[in-house]
Amino acid sequence: MAESLDKLMYTFVMEDVLKGLFIHVPPGYVACVYDLGRGVLRKVLTPGLHLKIPFWQKAKLFNTQTLEYPISRSFNPENLRGLGDSPISAQTADGKRIAIEATVLLRLDIARIPAIWQTIGEDFVAKIVRPSIQSRLRLIASRYSHGDIVTHKRYDVEIEIKNELERIFFPRGIFVENVLLSDISQSHGG
Repeated sequence: MAESLDKLMYTFVMEDVLKGLFIHVPPGYVACVYDLGRGVLRKVLTPGLHLKIPFWQKAKLFNTQTLEYPISRSFNPENLRGLGDSPISAQTADGKRIAIEATVLLRLDIARIPAIWQTIGEDFVAKIVRPSIQSRLRLIASRYSHGDIVTHKRYDVEIEIKNELERIFFPRGIFVENVLLSDISQSHGG
């Protein structure tokens, strides 16, 4: 009985204390630390092994690689925290209803990640990214005719969407690397 209690205590120490002492940050990620006494720390932990105070500090990993935000029929709309969206319906300047499929390439500003975690939270996609992309795609689509969007002004539409998204995302610590329209189809009833 005493031996099994010793083994249980050893397991507790190994799993909870020692494992809670280290933060392993893989390549392509950074970690932010929440400290019970000081809140979200401003220092960002880069790839490697770092120490933290078990039970007192909590670490959260953030992906700093280019994030692909696909807007397509294959997206599952029930995954509210997922990166992406279903095709976005919009109305063009000539009154046609369209469904927009695209890819938006985003990247988090490493220096601003603590502020993102502090002010927006972990679900920044659902709170900021998805509604902003939906709104800006609809706004820009309303400025062009259906023919212009699908043919010779497609590049102009992509640039205008990118500029609009940058205006919203940059102050929040999110870079817009590119906007790529993939399919613009006419919706039924439009």
